[in-house]
Amino acid sequence: MDIFENKNIKPMLIGENQEAFDSPDYIYELKLDGERCIAYLDKDVTELRNKRNMKMLAKVPELSKIHKQVKHRCILDGELIIIRDGVPDFYEIRRRSLMSNTFKIQLASSKLPASFTAFDILYYDDHSVTDLPLMQRKKLLEKVIKENERIAISRYIEEQGIKFYQLAKQNNLEGIVAKRKDSKYYLDKKTKDWIKIKYLLDDDFVICGYIHKDGGVISIVLGQYLNKELVYKGHVTLGLSTEDFQLIKTTPQLSTQPFNELPSGNENAVWLVPKLVCIVKFMMKTANGGLRQPVFKGIREDKSPKDCTI
Repeated sequence: MDIFENKNIKPMLIGENQEAFDSPDYIYELKLDGERCIAYLDKDVTELRNKRNMKMLAKVPELSKIHKQVKHRCILDGELIIIRDGVPDFYEIRRRSLMSNTFKIQLASSKLPASFTAFDILYYDDHSVTDLPLMQRKKLLEKVIKENERIAISRYIEEQGIKFYQLAKQNNLEGIVAKRKDSKYYLDKKTKDWIKIKYLLDDDFVICGYIHKDGGVISIVLGQYLNKELVYKGHVTLGLSTEDFQLIKTTPQLSTQPFNELPSGNENAVWLVPKLVCIVKFMMKTANGGLRQPVFKGIREDKSPKDCTI
């Protein structure tokens, strides 16, 4: 079946985390702090879908004409971002993706417009190009797109991964991604051909419940899946906004806790159906898998709870 007509692509995922390294076999790109998106661009229409294949254009109507910036029918893999103070702001794109009020979306899009940065091409003209080596796909990408303020091509450097990582770190950016030059694009697979090199650590967790603490403080109970079973991963308290908690509170409740093993200190928790996913920043993981200095970064709709794995 033609992947352009089917419009059900699940993108390739990063399969490894490493320290920064130099290699002539890799290119290095900035890891943009946004929302992963697949763009289906034809001569008359733009369609944007996130990793769960949810349509996104209603959330970012300012991108409805980016099909006019491509010279051939294509499918692009990239990142939806909103730039604030010169850097991608994950909170803003997450906030936008959760909006449903048309007027508020239009207001937000005029104040802080989104853009799409393409880092790969999966389809060109009338056929899939996923079997081409990465560097050939990069050349095709440059050939297809006419950049403007709403659509851009991800820049990369060759060989000097350590210096590039240091530059990202100096600018307080999320990190970089190393990609093997000869790698193909594998739909719906994690691959070690793409390597994440992060300065600011974060991970995705299932929201399993919450606890009211003294002084009106709310602590979110986190979990991740191991062999289809939820494993307790601790709490996060800092960074939780009123807006996020209002959404969490509307989640249906469970009568019992969802874990096989639960440490003490959770007796007063309100347990929730595990349907929401959040991102949590932290300094490092402890020896037993806990999080040191965790900070709640936001709820994400583009990832299934079952994909939050240890």
